[in-house]
Amino acid sequence: MNAFAPISADTVHLPSLPHNLEAEQALLGALMFDNGVFERLSDRLKGSHFYEPFHQRLYDAIEDHIRQGLLAEPTILMERFKQDPAFAEFGGLRYLADLMDRAPPGANAPDYARVVYDLALRRDLIRIGGDIIKDAPDPETPAIEQIEQAELTLYSLAENGAPSSGFVSFSTALAGAVQMAGEAYQRDGKLAGLATHLHDLDQKLGGMHPSDLLILAGRPSMGKTALATNIAFNVARNYRWEPTPDGRKTVSGGVVAFFSLEMSAEQLAMRILADASGVSSDRLRKGEIDAADFGKVRDAAIEIGESPLYIDATGGISISKLAARARRLKRAEQGLDLIIVDYLQLVTVGEGNGQKNRVQEVSEITGGLKALAKELNVPIIALSQLSRQVEAREDKRPQLSDLRESGSIEQDADAVMFVYREAYYHERMKPADERKEEYMDWANKMDEIYRVAEVVIGKQRHGPIGIVKLSFDPDTTRFGNLAPNGRYGNFSDIPE
Repeated sequence: MNAFAPISADTVHLPSLPHNLEAEQALLGALMFDNGVFERLSDRLKGSHFYEPFHQRLYDAIEDHIRQGLLAEPTILMERFKQDPAFAEFGGLRYLADLMDRAPPGANAPDYARVVYDLALRRDLIRIGGDIIKDAPDPETPAIEQIEQAELTLYSLAENGAPSSGFVSFSTALAGAVQMAGEAYQRDGKLAGLATHLHDLDQKLGGMHPSDLLILAGRPSMGKTALATNIAFNVARNYRWEPTPDGRKTVSGGVVAFFSLEMSAEQLAMRILADASGVSSDRLRKGEIDAADFGKVRDAAIEIGESPLYIDATGGISISKLAARARRLKRAEQGLDLIIVDYLQLVTVGEGNGQKNRVQEVSEITGGLKALAKELNVPIIALSQLSRQVEAREDKRPQLSDLRESGSIEQDADAVMFVYREAYYHERMKPADERKEEYMDWANKMDEIYRVAEVVIGKQRHGPIGIVKLSFDPDTTRFGNLAPNGRYGNFSDIPE
């Protein structure tokens, strides 16, 4: 066989972007010599990371054969390239055979892959930088919008190894679906999504799934912020992870970003402290606690202090800034597993949107949140207000038509849930005369419902709708799993 000569940039007239054709050749040769090497490279490396276009197509062919369980070696691969002009230009079968004959040991293949991958990122950085320089003078596009777009492009590059290209082949999507099904099967009946640790709600939802937008709505004083805070705390305090070659992988619970547009970070922390310590949040705020209570608060603070719950209390934050901050947290070492936004109607659309009405703005916000959930591959819980028409009905359980500026909210959401506490309305029907029989009937009813709340699932794209009953402690604003008899709250069975 003739001597093998590495291709040079001069030979094939390629522009002088960073590249290493010898590393590409060595890697492709190693893959054809030992197809088993592919499994150590496939998580990150793609055909598009190769500089030479023919090498891109060759890698894609090798990958396609291996994923189908076929042998990827020169004689078999040759059939894929008989009509490819570059195949003949590079020497045809002899070129492929030379690559394989001069392949480095398979153990070294990851080193060559890292070189190919790193240089691909550098080329993309040069292209992105060129686009920024080209677009920056354009007065039609606000500077802040250009910055946000650049940040999004760079985030996509850092996260995925390439700027977002839009289309994903059906075979790639199908492989992902099979992997999800396999993981669910291996869990042996456990949740497919992130657990809220409210058992009946988890069973109804199947957990909170990556890329899903979940709307949690309710009238004032129903407890929607309390429920969202409980879920955030449950997820964060159950966070466990294991190391991986690329960093770390969440194995239970998760890292939570809580955007609190109405309450301060301290107020939110006070609610969580009341939940964890069992001391009334009202008494904590007023300082009406004794030494024993303070001991409980102190111990709870020590126990939960390291929980990965991050609070952003910026009032009136725009959807673009919210997304940018979530991306930064996702890129941090610990990653990001859940985003909560309290609440939807307080998010803004930023500058330059003065001509839009509120319904259009909310549509842009919900669409932006759904896009962010897909981009970061995390579930997002967005709280929402309800219109006052609920109060005019005899049955005050919320329904989809009660969502304020509801069209896009219902459309973009994967699930819509309503918090409802019958006790809130029943309390306002208290008879004036406590000596009459009607008062006793009222009191008996109040005793039954005082510590019970409902989550009404009005929409669920991938599952059933219905009502989930939870226990509720008004003193600590804590939601829990309802006791088996369905009468009183049982807060002790939420797993640590």
